[in-house]
Amino acid sequence: MTDSITYKTILEKRLILAEVKKSMSPLSGLRVLGVTVYLAGPFAMMNLARLGAECIKVEMPGVGDPSRGNGPFASPDGYVETQESEKHLSTRFLKRAQGLKSVTLNLKDPKGLEMFMELVKKSDVLVENLSPGAMKRLGLGYEKVAKVNPGIVYTSISGYGQSGPYSHQKAHDPQIQGMSGLMDINGSESEPPTRVGFYIGDLVTPLFACYSVLAALREKDKTGYGQYLDVSMMDSLTSLMFMENLEEAIMYGEPLRQGNNSRGGPMGLYHTKDGDITLTVASDDQWSRLAKALDAPELTVNPKFATFIERNWNVVEAREEVQGLLDRYTRNEAIALLEENKVPCGLVRTVPEIIEDSHFWDRGTLQPMKSSAFADAVPGIASGFPVDFSGGELPQSKGAPMLGEHNHEIYHEVLGISSEDLEGYERNGII
Repeated sequence: MTDSITYKTILEKRLILAEVKKSMSPLSGLRVLGVTVYLAGPFAMMNLARLGAECIKVEMPGVGDPSRGNGPFASPDGYVETQESEKHLSTRFLKRAQGLKSVTLNLKDPKGLEMFMELVKKSDVLVENLSPGAMKRLGLGYEKVAKVNPGIVYTSISGYGQSGPYSHQKAHDPQIQGMSGLMDINGSESEPPTRVGFYIGDLVTPLFACYSVLAALREKDKTGYGQYLDVSMMDSLTSLMFMENLEEAIMYGEPLRQGNNSRGGPMGLYHTKDGDITLTVASDDQWSRLAKALDAPELTVNPKFATFIERNWNVVEAREEVQGLLDRYTRNEAIALLEENKVPCGLVRTVPEIIEDSHFWDRGTLQPMKSSAFADAVPGIASGFPVDFSGGELPQSKGAPMLGEHNHEIYHEVLGISSEDLEGYERNGII
């Protein structure tokens, strides 16, 4: 899946599917204004853009989002390590800014502030993920913004929230994973706390932000007024963790870090002759079917394993029994037996195997990476929107924008500023 011809074929296939299936744009007509950097804020905007909203990313003239400067970089000829020209774009930015429109604006300049407020008047949603208090110091806090547009849904995404004892501490995803307690339950009991292998705080939190924005817009339909949304990365992760019975584990002295195992079952990762699989045994019926699949009737007569509760108390021994049985099979043999007996199971696959799986490309979960800077898709992978709508095909992303690419479109067509004035603003560093 790495050569450009393959990417072009995939892209053409997605466009054909879009033509066959009626196009739809659920959030068409919604304008989102964003002062966002790095990942959490842009990802929230990107998901609203995927659903058809017009998402305008405000960036500092000449600099832009800091992630634009983080390599490796994509070029028309492939990957390069250094940013040798404006058409060498950060792969991080290419992944995080799909479908966004970029305008440059100096928010520390009085004219820049004036132009921003004019954009606010014509927007439905404002998203920002600067440090708490930064927007207020610029004169763009919620109180001032709501005065010029009472209907605005103003959304702040931050590490610890806008209030509370930690609110002014700086944080990125690693700090949030540690402070939220997530690392304390991730990894093996015998190993130190372990970070989740991707930026889960930066990616889960924007999803809470997105559906909260839609809820606030629904409320606005009833009241006519917007509101302020304070979205915290630490709160988001901690709320998800306590979907598990962590307090119960603490009460009974169970290790919080289960590694590849899981409380109850036994479920988790198991080894076979030639690879790893996962299986889930979450009920007595599934335990019986597991015993049948592995030709091990002794599993059902052993009183230590008779019920889910008993297996939970004796989970280490239960896992050892199951592992001993699976040692006899290859992973494909084990999967076939388990599936035949309707025991939930799956292969443990590598990332390269995922990249080569046509399932994700056919459904659009993985897509070619695009930018207006390039005529064809570049050799890289972008994530698609993972929900299929029966009502039609969602808008096809045009990829990530060049810095200030949409200045004329937004400032001229939306705010009515003349081309001559825009040229002057550019010379003076306002845009």
